[in-house]
Amino acid sequence: MPVKVYERILDLFEAEGINTIFGIPDPNFVHLFHLAEERGWNVVAPHHEESAGFMAEAVSRMTGKPAVCIGTLGPGVANLAGAMMCAKVENSPVIFLGGQRARITEQRVRRGRIQFVKQAELFAPSVKYCASIEFADQTDEVIREGLRRALSGTPGPVYIEYPSHVIQEELDVPPALPPQGYRLVGQTAGPDGIAEAVRLIGAARLPVLLVGHGVHTSRAGASVKALADLMACPVIQTSGGTSYIDGLEDRTFPYGFSASAVEAVVKSDLCLAIGTELGEPVHHGRGRHWAPNDADRKWIMVEQDPLAIGVNRSYDVPLVGDLRAIVPQLVEALASAPRTPPPDLAGWIRRDAERLAQLAESAPSGMSPVHPARLIVEATRAFPADGIMVRDGGATTIFGWTYSQAKPHDVMWNQNFGHLGTGLPYAVGASVADGRRRPVMLITGDSAFQFQIAELETAARLNLPLVCVVAVDHAWGLEVGVYKRTFGQGSLETGTHWSTNTRLDKVAEGFGCHGEYVERDEEIAPAIKRAYASGRPGVIHVRVDPKANSEEMPNYGEYATWATEGAH
Repeated sequence: MPVKVYERILDLFEAEGINTIFGIPDPNFVHLFHLAEERGWNVVAPHHEESAGFMAEAVSRMTGKPAVCIGTLGPGVANLAGAMMCAKVENSPVIFLGGQRARITEQRVRRGRIQFVKQAELFAPSVKYCASIEFADQTDEVIREGLRRALSGTPGPVYIEYPSHVIQEELDVPPALPPQGYRLVGQTAGPDGIAEAVRLIGAARLPVLLVGHGVHTSRAGASVKALADLMACPVIQTSGGTSYIDGLEDRTFPYGFSASAVEAVVKSDLCLAIGTELGEPVHHGRGRHWAPNDADRKWIMVEQDPLAIGVNRSYDVPLVGDLRAIVPQLVEALASAPRTPPPDLAGWIRRDAERLAQLAESAPSGMSPVHPARLIVEATRAFPADGIMVRDGGATTIFGWTYSQAKPHDVMWNQNFGHLGTGLPYAVGASVADGRRRPVMLITGDSAFQFQIAELETAARLNLPLVCVVAVDHAWGLEVGVYKRTFGQGSLETGTHWSTNTRLDKVAEGFGCHGEYVERDEEIAPAIKRAYASGRPGVIHVRVDPKANSEEMPNYGEYATWATEGAH
């Protein structure tokens, strides 16, 4: 039976296991949105296309699959630009679809055309692949090429548009191919590389497993757990890989912020790096904490993109392919010769637990407004064990990563790009991907929260189990700190403060959410529990001390080492 172009696009996405679309259903795409809903897809219409892009990125992170976001021609597609760039830097395979005027309109020599701009050439630098479906019978090849590019090498976004006159045309095509019919799936490493990796692991005295963002976005936690058990070694988190793998919580230490992680790295004679680009936050695997023993340390790198091999540092064994295929290869090869835990491991575990307990004890309490460190301690103690954690904001994220008492299995934040305002859309997208089952907690600063605050209505409409804990200092707290460090106390902090009267709990109630106002630390956990119990998305407005928020950011010096130009 002939199918319309928009039907075929859905068929091609369904073959990849995609069943969710984010976007505003405008006239260009109304047929596609309508059919997707008829087929049982999740069709989510947020209030801003940039939010739609962030929501799609969250779905990709939660499912290990590409995700789809749509923008109408002109302003709708323009609104996607920030999300495109974010997905590029965060290595997220998001398929951005854009509408466009009929090509006869574009090609005419005219001025003053309504809602029109040549889009593709504007966005090409921000994506891995940029194309237009000019003719109906290009649909399969263009969509498949987009998926192929998004998922090959280092994952990333693509942009595909089609003119309005194409979407209603008909095609006579066979059933959509499965992914393995048109792209490389499950690429394994060669046996020689696996054998050499196993030899080095067996010979190592103190190996470490460096786990990055890609482990979690590929949903490979179970196989990495099996590998870590066989290696019997500590797991070091990168800043992008802060989700905890189930069963490895006690011996997983954040790089640079845990004394156990630092000591394990310094003493290590082998590092197996998985799902990380070895970027600035880990000092490229050769600076700072890696430097003392660099000459004697062996490196095994699991990397999907062959062009990444040897860029940030040299490797002894590069294993090129899909980590979802390579890690099981290593597990199978090591199964007959598991390692015994090194003598230092028990001490590292004990000292890291003591670190967390000491942080909870030392966070100032009894203050009103609340100290931001105490906010994090109280909020993360109230975090549901099976929940999804989302982080946003500048100073709030720095306090959050340092003082968190929770060890969530799913964590989202915009670590590479540092794009504020992603938190609420990430939370919505993650919950949609999860089927709205597990509780979600967003911990954010007030300035970051207000970027996309309209999506509270989307959360309320979808009745998501989401609680937003907002640290309110009525300022760009991180920037205030920069002013003070640069120009001294009492300096003119230009543009960093805003109204002191905004009540975000009341704003939330206006959107149909549960709202709570808190100004003492002992009120935080009960407010969170009431918000979850309300059966509606909740916003907890927590007054935090602005002086502490701008001047007492923990480990700021360690963060500063990430982007020290020329240092590595």
